[in-house]
Amino acid sequence: MAVPKKKTSHRRTRIRRSHDGLTVPNLVACKKCGEMVLPHRACANCGYYGDKKVLDTESPLAKKLKKKEAGENDQ
Repeated sequence: MAVPKKKTSHRRTRIRRSHDGLTVPNLVACKKCGEMVLPHRACANCGYYGDKKVLDTESPLAKKLKKKEAGENDQ
């Protein structure tokens, strides 16, 4: 089994780990609502990607209430 002959120095360790640092994500403002979003992703706040609505951001409870109100109005 291979065993290192000498202890790895702090310098050598830090040189090896120099590329492991985290970077801050690049955020851009959503054109519709102004929320900060990752580029080339749909906005989680309003559901738009550019000028198109691609995500349904309404909560399940809100949908249920809306459906219930629509049913009461029809009767």
